[in-house]
Amino acid sequence: MTPVHILIVDDERVIREVLAEHLTDLGHTCTTATNAFDGAARVAAEAVDLVLSDIDMPGKDGIAMLQEIKRERPDVDVIMVTGVIDTDTALKAIRLGAADYVTKPFNLEEVGITIERVLERRRLQRENRDYQVSLEHKVAERTEELETKNREVEKLYADLQTAFAQIQDTYQNTLEALVAALDSRDTETQDHSLRVARFTHLLAERLGVLEPELSQIRWGALLHDIGKIGIPDAILRKPGKLTEEEWRVMRLHPEKGFRILENIPFLARARDIVLHHQERFDGLGYPMRKSGEDIPLGARIFAVVDTLDAMTSDRPYRKGLPYERARDELLKYAGRQFDPRIVQAFLEIPAERWLDERRAVHEQVQRKQQNRLAIPSPVEVETAG
Repeated sequence: MTPVHILIVDDERVIREVLAEHLTDLGHTCTTATNAFDGAARVAAEAVDLVLSDIDMPGKDGIAMLQEIKRERPDVDVIMVTGVIDTDTALKAIRLGAADYVTKPFNLEEVGITIERVLERRRLQRENRDYQVSLEHKVAERTEELETKNREVEKLYADLQTAFAQIQDTYQNTLEALVAALDSRDTETQDHSLRVARFTHLLAERLGVLEPELSQIRWGALLHDIGKIGIPDAILRKPGKLTEEEWRVMRLHPEKGFRILENIPFLARARDIVLHHQERFDGLGYPMRKSGEDIPLGARIFAVVDTLDAMTSDRPYRKGLPYERARDELLKYAGRQFDPRIVQAFLEIPAERWLDERRAVHEQVQRKQQNRLAIPSPVEVETAG
């Protein structure tokens, strides 16, 4: 993690000092402010990269400071600190531009993980933005040439098609990187999102779904659990069974995911799958208890392949079950949990094809890991120099 300048804003001296000491030990440069007025002034005057701020402070609260920072310095990431019972306010902060939040009482490791996640997300966003600016420049140059060289129309059209494909690939790679970061929080479901995205794409094609809806369905499946970003690690990574109250929090993740994506135009259809991926065909799912064909097609397709992947994947407490067990489960609950038409389409695809798709995802992940290992670290580069 690259060290950055972090401003800690809290009216409690002990919290400021403990956070500053821990984050300094992690290599960051830390300054502190005792209230939101001083915090906003420091952001305006200093080269601050990230703000870690309490919400409930006397005078001007953290939400008001967040709005001022995002208005004046939108490039500065803000992580809010809130009480466990005040998560609604934290979610409001997310909608207003906060990058994430941690709940009190917090442990220092959780704070460090949250900061690392926010910084990594910011890095990915910057890389994607830089790439898009570069790509837009190339498209502008090609457009100018089109106006003067009609004979190159066919070549330029092909270039634009390639550029569009590159944008699609960039979106896909960026989303996969974000989902990989999310999956890393849930050690029981590594690569699950990549598999169900691929499975959903295959089954949607079988049902005759065409582009652009096909990509939207694939992205929706890939991002189905993005709302778990808003679920505390204490619940998401709990080794034992969740309490009823913890399940109530966990069941909020479809709505949290929808809110995260609601201002991203190219994911307009995908976010419907994120919102409804826990619905059941008989109307007994959540969060809106939709039933039948009122549930978006992509979410109904996802429900089938999600069950396939859950049953056939290895977990710490059991080995993956054979394909036949998953098939029997889908048949048993067709018309109740699953759309019978989609179950029938699933059964028309040979079992070996599903195994091939699973192997393809595993090989894709292995290649990416090998590529990362092949890139020398800064220390190795400096030593070699």
